[in-house]
Order: sequence, then structure tokens, then C-alpha cells
Amino acid sequence: MEMIPVAFGSFIAVFTALFPVINPLGDGPIFLNMVQGCSKEVKNRLALSVSIYCFILLLTSMLIGTQLLMFFGISLPALKLAGGAVVIGMGWGLLNQKSSSKGDDDSAGITDANASSNAFFPLTLPLTAGPGSIATSISLVAGYQDGRSLDLFKEMPAVVGTVLALFALSLVIYVIYRESSLIQRVLGPAGTNAIMRLFAFILLAIGVQIFIGGVQGFSTEVFSSLHAH
Repeated sequence: MEMIPVAFGSFIAVFTALFPVINPLGDGPIFLNMVQGCSKEVKNRLALSVSIYCFILLLTSMLIGTQLLMFFGISLPALKLAGGAVVIGMGWGLLNQKSSSKGDDDSAGITDANASSNAFFPLTLPLTAGPGSIATSISLVAGYQDGRSLDLFKEMPAVVGTVLALFALSLVIYVIYRESSLIQRVLGPAGTNAIMRLFAFILLAIGVQIFIGGVQGFSTEVFSSLHAH
């Protein structure tokens, strides 16, 4: 019975830490705008593919993220700087994208012909499970939160809770992305475009915040190094 509280605690910790970073509610309108040149069937298939890729990407980040960064000599601040720059570029591009019309369905660049090649990049990474969520996933395992290490290899209840949390997040992403066309039908083209611009700006701000976090991380490392000497 002791396993249930541990699993539930891991589920809550992982879900609550990653949900606001992934922000599927905010990404929905952006996803819809980017896949506007695709048929309904392809959009649904992309929603499923993105949700699966997100699950695999986040779970992989938790399992081998820390070891992978150490192997390549990449620090967490460096990951945040690089990832923040990518998100900033994507948010800026979406913010300045020309409004689409009926006769310009392929303005987003994603169509039925090339949908599969765009499912992972950019729809999964960095739009949905971006550098912020990857860094958060690694941080959860590395023990940066609550001063406690989440050992996925030794604590089976923690593994179960973590996997269930990632599955729940992926399910939420799938449902929101699949039904994102409802936003367009309710708000209309003008309203959808306004919402997309708003969340594109928020995406840009998130990228800036991730980048600043990387700068602060490097500053802390430099200060600690100077203080040690």
C-alpha cells in the first residue's frame, strides 16, 4: 500500500511541473495555424503522432537526459540558451507570419504531402515538448526540485507514477490538438488569428525566459568558480 502514495506523488509532481511548461492549451491555436494546409484526417494523424513523440521525448529525457548531457559535456544552462534561442526564433516567425486566406492554405508550409516529415520537428520539438519541458524533465530526475532525486531505475512506484503522468500529458495534447479546429469554428478566422498571435507572443516570451534562465545559470557557475578561487 505504500507504493500508491509514492506513485501518486510522482504523478502529481511530474504532471504539475510539465503541464504549464508544455502549455497545450496555448499551443493548440498555433498547431492549428501551422497545419491549416492539411486535411482533417492528416491533422488528426499529426495530433496522434505529436502526442506519441512527446511521450517518448520526455521519457527519454528523464531516463538518459542527464547522462547524455554529461557525455557531450553540455550543461543545463547551455541547453536552456540553445533551446531558448530556438523558441525565440519560432515565436518571432509565427508572430510576424502573414495572415492566411482560403487561397493560401499552404502558407504554414505543412501540407498532406510533407506532414509526416514535420511531425517531430517543428510540431513536437520545439512547439510542444520544447527545451523548457526537456530541461524540466531532466531537472526532476536530477533532483533540482525539492532537494530529492527521483531515481527512475530504483523506485518502481516513482516509475509508474511518472509514466502515468507522461501518458496523461500526451493524452491531453492529443485531445486538444485533435479538437483544435473547434477553436476556428467558434472564433472564426479573425478570432483564431488573434488568438494565434497572442500565444505566439507568449511563446516568444517563454523563449526569452528560457534564454534568461540559461544566462543566469552560467552567471551562477562563473560566480561560484570565482568564489572558489
